[in-house]
Amino acid sequence: MTRKIGRARDASIDARILAVARRHLSAYGYERMSLAAVAEEAGTSRPALYRRWPGKAELAAAAVATLEEPEQDAPTGDPFADLVAELADFQNAVSRPGRMSLVGTMLQDTTAPDVLARYRARVIAPRRRRLHAILDTAMRRGLIDADADLEIAVTLCTGNWYARALAHDQPPERWPQRTAALVWRAVGGQPPADADGAAKIDSGFS
Repeated sequence: MTRKIGRARDASIDARILAVARRHLSAYGYERMSLAAVAEEAGTSRPALYRRWPGKAELAAAAVATLEEPEQDAPTGDPFADLVAELADFQNAVSRPGRMSLVGTMLQDTTAPDVLARYRARVIAPRRRRLHAILDTAMRRGLIDADADLEIAVTLCTGNWYARALAHDQPPERWPQRTAALVWRAVGGQPPADADGAAKIDSGFS
C-alpha cells in the first residue's frame, strides 16, 4: 500500500503570520491582539494558524523571537567609543516603527509571561550584557572607578531614552555621545574633550 505524504508546510505563510503578529502586538498590545485578525491580514485561515501555534501566547512568543537584531561590530579596543557605538545602535533599534509600542506592550500586566520572557531574552538581555561588558573592560583598564556600580550605570545608559519617550520629548542631537559622556563621568571616568560638545549649544531641557 502506498503511503500518502502530507503537503510540506508553507514557510511563507509562517513568515506572513509572524510579521502581522508583530505589528498587532505593537499596535494593539497583547490583550487586544486577535488571532482571527492576524490570520485575516496574513491571508490565511484560523485553522492554518492553529496548526502552527496552538494559542495567542505561543504565537506572540514566536513573533517576539523573530525580532531582528543587526550584527554587532567587534569591540574597537576603545571602551568609550564602543559605548557610543552601542548607544547609537540602541537608538537606531528603538526608533524603528512599532518598537516603542512593543516596549509598552511588554510592560502590561496582561502580557503572557512567556512572551515577556522571550522579549527579555531576545532584546533586553543581550543589550545589557554588551553594555556591562564595555564598562567592565573600562574598569579593568583603570579608565573608570574600580568600585563603580555597573548595574546602575547600564540602566542609566538606556533608561533616559525611555523617560524622554514617556514625556513625549525628542532626543537631543548627539544623544549617544552625550549619554555616554554622562555615564562615563558618573562611573568616575574622563570622556574625550569633545564627547558632549553639543551640550554647550543645546542646553536647557532638551
